[in-house]
Amino acid sequence: MDLSKYIRRKSSEVQIGECRIGGNNPVAVQSMTNTATADTPSSVAQIKRIADAGAPIVRLTAQGRKEGENLENIMRELRADGYRTALVADIHFVPEVATIAARYVDKVRINPGNYRTSNGELEALIEQCRQRGVALRIGVNHGSLAKHIFDEWGDTPQGMVASAMEFLRVCQKQEFSQVVVSMKSSNTRVMVYAYRLLVEAMERESMSYPIHLGVTEAGNGIDGRIKSAVGIGALMADGIGDTIRVSLTEAPEAEVPVAQMLVDYFAKREGEFEIADSSAYSPTEYRRRSGVQIPVVRDEITPEFTVVESTSANPTAELRAAILNMVTDRPIAVTRRYDDPSLEVVAVKAAADLGVLFIDGLADGLRIEAPQFADEELREVELAILQAARVRFSHTEYIACPSCGRTLYDIETTLAQIKAKTSHLKNLKIGVMGCIVNGPGEMADADYGYVGAAPGRITLYRGREIVERNIPQQEAIEHLIALIKADGNWVEPETESHN
Repeated sequence: MDLSKYIRRKSSEVQIGECRIGGNNPVAVQSMTNTATADTPSSVAQIKRIADAGAPIVRLTAQGRKEGENLENIMRELRADGYRTALVADIHFVPEVATIAARYVDKVRINPGNYRTSNGELEALIEQCRQRGVALRIGVNHGSLAKHIFDEWGDTPQGMVASAMEFLRVCQKQEFSQVVVSMKSSNTRVMVYAYRLLVEAMERESMSYPIHLGVTEAGNGIDGRIKSAVGIGALMADGIGDTIRVSLTEAPEAEVPVAQMLVDYFAKREGEFEIADSSAYSPTEYRRRSGVQIPVVRDEITPEFTVVESTSANPTAELRAAILNMVTDRPIAVTRRYDDPSLEVVAVKAAADLGVLFIDGLADGLRIEAPQFADEELREVELAILQAARVRFSHTEYIACPSCGRTLYDIETTLAQIKAKTSHLKNLKIGVMGCIVNGPGEMADADYGYVGAAPGRITLYRGREIVERNIPQQEAIEHLIALIKADGNWVEPETESHN
């Protein structure tokens, strides 16, 4: 990667139905259905809404044979109605279902944590994909690495890369080029470092597979958008990424305009900023540049800070160069002005521009200039960016999956209910997960987990430890609160006095 300017990473072209990614193609956005894949009318209707919102690629879960076989009906109805949207089957746990789905869809996504490379399963799937012209995504999840990888590397960025490379080497040996790779995590720092390490590893072995970007379990609302923009933006600023998904615990079509905003924003990066000495920059290891351990926001920036402002069309490169070229031990605050009339747009752009400077340990303070908004609104955005970058925790964080056809309850409504009862707590992380596929792993650094166990049933976690199983859903939130209280982590919300 070139630190001085924006250059997209060179990748090979992959065709997914009628959509081409990688090569000289623009970055493509995508989303995922949360309907039951066995329900053809609901799935088709939702795919249409996602496509109409602007996504050329839509993914569906296929957790069993029934869902895998029904992809044929979904594809048939969609094509009959004139939609050419590329369909992707998402496979977990049952490799056999991948061979079913590959008969009907345009791409199959598999999790290396559920496969073995020693029994020929992957080679057989590759050959099937080759025969039909189906693309393959090697989709590594931070929370579900294979046991042999976890035993050697733990759930680290290096472990994620080892998992991906093991499978990419099989694809390379089989001379199968229609491959996309992803390294998903709910922890933006882990996610960014994993992708950067992956690019380095692929370059060493002459691989140029295109890359899919996403932050898993980002949550909803403005916090979910900021978290996604921090992680995805950090990598797009490096020129990494050929297709992206912004995962939100909302209607899938709501993800598309946020993702497209990021794509359009990064398509306009301009300017070159020379760096005299880049030795202080560490792209794959968190090191603080200064002695400031907890970065600050607008009203906390004191006169001892050096304030660096960006005015160019490439804020990340401009500010990074300015910091690396600065010979000073003083803490550095970064600032940029945004004139957009929407607070959401300002938040997404600022998160994409500036969040990476905190992930990389370069900046110590953050101030967003946007006089069209109140200081307190901007302060909340600044704090959310620092929290998304994993450098300062100022409010409860919700690691919430966007839901899919595997989800066992109404996760959007439930997340809102949990937030209403717990958002006053400070410095806690609560995982709200639709099922066990990614639940225990992706929320591994959460303090508490609320996970769908069966229809109408919830299992509660403390970290990775199961505390209560199969609680009736209507009682589960109160059980969660009782658990937090029992651990001494509960405070009563402040109430307004009415005199």
